[in-house]
Amino acid sequence: MNNTDALGELGWSAHWQGLFASIDMAGMVPGRVIRGERTNLLVATAAGVVRAGTATRLLKASDDASALPVVGDWVALSTPAGEGTPQVETVLDRRNAIVRGDAGRTSATQALAANIDTVFVVHPIAGEPNLRRLERELAVAWSSGSRPVLVLTKSDLSDDAAAAIEAVETVAIGVDIVPVNALDSVSAAVLLAHVGAGRSAVLLGPSGAGKSTLINALLGEQRQATGEVRVNDGRGRHTTVARELVRIPGHGVIIDTPGLRAVGLTGDEEGIARAFPEIEALALSCRFRDCRHADEPDCAVREAVETGSIDAERLASFHKLQREQQVAATKTDARARAEEHRKGRVMAKVVKNFYKSTGRS
Repeated sequence: MNNTDALGELGWSAHWQGLFASIDMAGMVPGRVIRGERTNLLVATAAGVVRAGTATRLLKASDDASALPVVGDWVALSTPAGEGTPQVETVLDRRNAIVRGDAGRTSATQALAANIDTVFVVHPIAGEPNLRRLERELAVAWSSGSRPVLVLTKSDLSDDAAAAIEAVETVAIGVDIVPVNALDSVSAAVLLAHVGAGRSAVLLGPSGAGKSTLINALLGEQRQATGEVRVNDGRGRHTTVARELVRIPGHGVIIDTPGLRAVGLTGDEEGIARAFPEIEALALSCRFRDCRHADEPDCAVREAVETGSIDAERLASFHKLQREQQVAATKTDARARAEEHRKGRVMAKVVKNFYKSTGRS
């Protein structure tokens, strides 16, 4: 990439041009992060791809690690003369981001990719599909503000692919479901309808699902490393070790990601609501507006479970994700209060030192 059209092929538009023009920093050039995290980045610019660091000022200003540059971010880059390393000085305001929470006790969140139009949730159906994981991943995808598309791989290894697809349809309500053969470029090409020119997609799913194989099929070449997968369960080792943005000639870009073992939720409620639309719709008929669908009288959701129109395991999964979301929101609120308390102590110390140095009481 060594011309002014290069950024356009990566999704540069009037929107990003306007944000970049508003930055009051001389000597900056725009670019998009195409690989790496935090302080070790590859950034595509109109003049080519450069290796860049993250400016110390930006590191200090970011209270949340998820605000630091990630693959898909558009950034303002300083390009020092001589031997100096280019530095990401500013991350342009994101349109959205795929963010997962920490499944542990901290309130930390991790941005996996930014400025995404489509989330390809890639799930192998060599064995019985993991519906509970799918619900979780769809909730994360919806929370990002992007549109999820469920991509089912390894159907050729399934004993009953039709039954697996039918099971998936019960939890992927309102989501396009696309069965593909990741080894067949013609089969994989159906995904290109979701990645038009100027648009960005990301692949989200477990290790061994065939994400890198899909990209190779779309490119028509062995660009991404792939690993062997166990025949008995379709699982494999992590072959993608870093998130990477790949341009699909004549189309948009796709971000490949390492397989995720755990997908923690953040404090966002909308993703869960959109992942369980039938429960949200029935909740409008419950007697109480704040019905928890547990032991309240005249609960339309529990009545649907009793009649069999909603699976009991799906309602249990809904409750589980809601509890996790509430815990994440509480941790985030606690962190915000702690940060305000810290700022208050710092300000009090500054004021005290000011009066002390000026001899005022």
